Amino acid sequence: MCRVVDLHQAVLAKNDRAADTLRAELTARGTTVVNLLSSPGSGKTALLERELVEARDRAVPVAALTADLATENDAARLARSGVPVKQVLTDGLCHLEAGMLAGHLEGWLPDPVRLLFVENVGNLVCPASYDLGETLRVVLASVTEGEDKPLKYPTAFGLAHLVVVTKTDIAEAVGFDEETFRANVERVNPGVEVLLTSARREAGVGLLLDRALAAAAGTPVHTPVMAREPHQHSHDHTDDAHADHTHEHSDHTGARADHTHHRTGDGAQDHTNGTAAMAQPRS
Repeated sequence: MCRVVDLHQAVLAKNDRAADTLRAELTARGTTVVNLLSSPGSGKTALLERELVEARDRAVPVAALTADLATENDAARLARSGVPVKQVLTDGLCHLEAGMLAGHLEGWLPDPVRLLFVENVGNLVCPASYDLGETLRVVLASVTEGEDKPLKYPTAFGLAHLVVVTKTDIAEAVGFDEETFRANVERVNPGVEVLLTSARREAGVGLLLDRALAAAAGTPVHTPVMAREPHQHSHDHTDDAHADHTHEHSDHTGARADHTHHRTGDGAQDHTNGTAAMAQPRS
């Protein structure tokens, strides 16, 4: 008898357990995680910087962790807000995972922090499959990306608690069709709220903070139709020909991206008021 393990499902199950543990630990200390996902160049960092300044001005204790394959550019920008910021360099890995996030928070996350904004790696495929222990998952899309983005990336948009449109100051110039975009979002995630923002003109700035604070206060977030399924999935076989066999596939709802590679030794730097200090991640 041999046991055939679905590697993809096992990886996601392990991540979900780590996410549940992290969520419980952070909730116990009064911290709520907001996971921000988008394509590269969506204006996510620009909007987040404005939201962090808004939080500072309202005396809301916040912190931000930003992940990129390389460079500390985003952390340097976010640190201008004056709130605690940490850069995580994934060295090629296209997403964060719950265990990785927990390791980078250990010994760094200030107290108190009401909201922790996590700027995920710019990618709408891989990050969509990984729960980071967040209470609020936000997917952002700029007006330059096209109205069909939700249909092209149904997992990312389908699992969102909130959708944010950025760069609306140039919507007319690029011919953005808001009605069509909203209709496409509704097709993959019925009932999810869509916010319109422009960091340059400060239009809609503070709305994301408002929604995050409401979630932190216990206001129920939107429940996506694309529900998660348990990820433990294995089979027992008596045929010896299947020995030492492993395979991977997406889950039965199609809600997960087929992505299982891992990397250790991620770099991280702490940026507080623009000053960098090396932080040691947990292996």
